[in-house]
Amino acid sequence: MISKTQLRTGGQILIDQLIRNNTELAFCVPGESYLDALDAMYDKKKILKLINARHEAGAANMAEAYGKLTGKPGIAFVTRGPGACHAAIGVHIAFQDSTPMILFIGQVSRQAEGREAFQEIDYKQMFNPIAKWVTQIDNAERIPETVSRAFRTALSGRPGPVVVALPEDMLKDKTNAQLVPNFTKEKSDVRTASVEKLKELFSKSKRPLLLLGGGSWSDKSVNSICKFAKSNNLPIATTFRRLDCVTLKNENFVGDFGTSGPTSLINNMKDVDTLLVVGARLGEMTTQGYEMLKPPTLSQNLIHVHISSEELGKVYTPILGITASPEEFTEKIENEIISNCSNFIEWLRKLRKEYQKDKQPKPYKTKLDLGKAFLDLRNIVPKDCIYTLDAGNHSGWPQRFLNFGRPSRLIGSTCGSMGYGVPAAVAASILFPKRLVIGFVGDGGFMMSGLELGTAMQYNAKPIIIIFNNENYGTIRMHQEREYPGRVYGTNLKNPDFCALGESFDAFTQQVNNTKNFIPAIKKAMDSKKMSLIELSVEKNQLSTRFYLDDI
Repeated sequence: MISKTQLRTGGQILIDQLIRNNTELAFCVPGESYLDALDAMYDKKKILKLINARHEAGAANMAEAYGKLTGKPGIAFVTRGPGACHAAIGVHIAFQDSTPMILFIGQVSRQAEGREAFQEIDYKQMFNPIAKWVTQIDNAERIPETVSRAFRTALSGRPGPVVVALPEDMLKDKTNAQLVPNFTKEKSDVRTASVEKLKELFSKSKRPLLLLGGGSWSDKSVNSICKFAKSNNLPIATTFRRLDCVTLKNENFVGDFGTSGPTSLINNMKDVDTLLVVGARLGEMTTQGYEMLKPPTLSQNLIHVHISSEELGKVYTPILGITASPEEFTEKIENEIISNCSNFIEWLRKLRKEYQKDKQPKPYKTKLDLGKAFLDLRNIVPKDCIYTLDAGNHSGWPQRFLNFGRPSRLIGSTCGSMGYGVPAAVAASILFPKRLVIGFVGDGGFMMSGLELGTAMQYNAKPIIIIFNNENYGTIRMHQEREYPGRVYGTNLKNPDFCALGESFDAFTQQVNNTKNFIPAIKKAMDSKKMSLIELSVEKNQLSTRFYLDDI
């Protein structure tokens, strides 16, 4: 118990308040602008573990991945100026992906502010467009109040990032400020009238679709929505990179919208008459550039359930809008039965058959048949495997051919940021050391953040990193080939020896250039009990899971 007369530094109060809010893990790149916070962490290192990354973008991405995996705010510390700029990408990901996160940034001393001091930036101007709240603590007595509000803001409504600037001299000030109790979020109740209206709309439907997405799902809510879908013969689809919103091998699952799902599902959307969207914002990627679903009013009866009332009607006008988290909503409906649900059986069978057909690709034209390789991979991984994705066409192979769904997790940036996959895999392996973690990344993305293998080495994390090496920025090249045939420019890459680089981090490494060696390499990596790096030699002309250069 801290005495009301006991003086502590701002740094000590900050760390104590983080611990009061159940913070057990934080990510950072150290900086002189928050030395007093680091010093305070030294005394609490048995309670709050600090992971120092190799780059501020890596630290921010690790914190964001932590938020996705736990539902708690991921915590990152970075230094002022350049450190904050590097970390901005993680804040942008958290904002677009609706992930709770708090970024603490060291700031110039208060007496130097406004003079363009060394590395000085006005963080309120810089981060306001991509954060839920940006603030600066100028008075050490207000640290508990501000940190408590930061947690509440990151978690309330639509989750997202908060940015808190910490003037370095403020962290040295001594005060007897008292800690604030941990924030607990109260549940709201879904009205019975809303559930009855939903059932009435479905009872008049012939071709319904349940679309799941967003970042606020728990294992419990996933199980509840899948139970509701199974009892009512409802087909389930997921939004872009939200494939773990279902349970593993769910018989009602018919694909995802985005870059890797079956094209037949996109075509079938015109036949859907009732669309229940739970948790998702219906963004540009999911709606195919707002063309598959054209705002503001849809031809389908739109029932939109979202944790934030501000999202209901923001782009698409629902016939029924329900403000609730996935867990609040699914608790209310999991045992409900729609009166004519037997009429949906043939529609579900049609969509399911098309989805399963899409999971069986034609043989590829290359020595390394990635379609077959990933169909084989899904048969040897444990059910609770955690997958992380980087941006790029390479992510289509795991998304299209692996089996996702709880207890398995899929962690990827829906904002399409490169350099996410490796830091996210490292964070996942640190957080869940007993679970298999596989990170997928292209050669371009790996070159942006691959040195976070050093973080994995330092903290004994053991992810398997699979690099798709096609010696170019594949997604952009595909667009060039389609839009400007024969005029490829600025997308070729000359890469290092990835396996030698992996070995320098004490990783098990193997290069794979044909199908038969893929699964043996994965098994060796799993048996090695080490961090591993598998390099896949992918032909440049294999542009995606569906297109070889000759095809376009």
